Amino acid sequence: MWCYTYVLRSRKDGKWYTGYTNDVRKRLIQHNSNIEGWTKNRGPFELIYGEFCINEQDARSREKYLKSGMGKRYIANRIKRFLSLTG
Repeated sequence: MWCYTYVLRSRKDGKWYTGYTNDVRKRLIQHNSNIEGWTKNRGPFELIYGEFCINEQDARSREKYLKSGMGKRYIANRIKRFLSLTG
């Protein structure tokens, strides 16, 4: 089953949240409902980056990388021409 690794940006404080799911639309709705742990009261969120992975293990590994310093720089470089990172 395909999984999706994603990065959200809070419109409230500009912080990024990285996760993985098999239903990104449903997961974004959950994050924006303000009932989830780290994302609670930080919404609304916008999807700023995503990657398809072939299984959950790959998605978890990719999530771990994207949460690292190198991973954050990778994302910033990928989107810098297309998205204002300051809000």
